[in-house]
Amino acid sequence: MSTQIQRHLFTIADYHKMGAEGILPERGIELINGEIIKMSPIGSKHNATVNKLNRLLAKILDEQILIQPQGPFVANDLSEPEPDIALLKFRDDFYENELPQGTDIHLIIEVADTTFSYDTKVKLPLYAESGIPEYWVIDLNKKQVHVYWDALENSYQQSRVYRSGELIKAQGIELEIEVGQIV
Repeated sequence: MSTQIQRHLFTIADYHKMGAEGILPERGIELINGEIIKMSPIGSKHNATVNKLNRLLAKILDEQILIQPQGPFVANDLSEPEPDIALLKFRDDFYENELPQGTDIHLIIEVADTTFSYDTKVKLPLYAESGIPEYWVIDLNKKQVHVYWDALENSYQQSRVYRSGELIKAQGIELEIEVGQIV
């Protein structure tokens, strides 16, 4: 007789309750598709790229966009990812009373040093399904940026890889960045 293995998927409410009870560490994990995932350690190269991006975006973008570095958003009832950079629609309360939802986000940027496969195979469908209109993955190893847009269900209909010397123009906001500025 074989036994079926059953998985228990955690909801965001479960995840927050465990956090409030001190069961979970404050940093280094995220809830993805009902599972608590230990995030890869952030190395100096990754951290420097996030810092550089944060500073560059703050110079380029107007005050109608909030830059959220390494903060959570509600993707669905079972997922609360913490992307490296999320460009949020401006709100006067700065999302004080609730986390942003997918529809509050213009663009997500992930920096991939060791996580490129995870960012494109696990997070990409989650972000598309959440209504994120545009998603960038910065591949630090190949010094290129993979850009995805035009979300439909759990995938993006359009994509392009940008290399040093090429200019990336965001789809729904006034943002242009030369790849060499960030990799």
